[in-house]
Amino acid sequence: MSERTPEPMRRIVAARARGYCEYCCCWEQFATESFTVEHIKPRQIGGETVLENLAWSCFGCNSYKHTKTQATDPETGEKIALYNPRQQFWREHFSWSDDFTKVIGKTACGRATVEALRLNRFGVVNLRRLLRSANLHPPENMEGDE
Repeated sequence: MSERTPEPMRRIVAARARGYCEYCCCWEQFATESFTVEHIKPRQIGGETVLENLAWSCFGCNSYKHTKTQATDPETGEKIALYNPRQQFWREHFSWSDDFTKVIGKTACGRATVEALRLNRFGVVNLRRLLRSANLHPPENMEGDE
């Protein structure tokens, strides 16, 4: 098992995400930390390095997700699978707060993912606020919503 995703595959994953983290929708161009290829099903539990299992992720989301595949829905207390950007549509599980600075979980999966990946981290919320004031947020389309 290779430690790094091959560069041609990394380019495909990054291009498919159109410059945004596939979880928190942070724009890579303005991120303070590098983006990375994230294994949706972690390699540690048998996830393969294939396009169907890879997402483009900011360092924060990748760090909080780590090897998680499930988290607790804060509303019901039930364990639920985290959002999978290859199998689910972002807008089905998430929406924006009225000021577009916070991600709101609309479903059990969305709520669990917001909490587990801390999609509303202080720095990310501040970045969204700044980008919104420059008319650069939110992204027009999420993967699969075009």
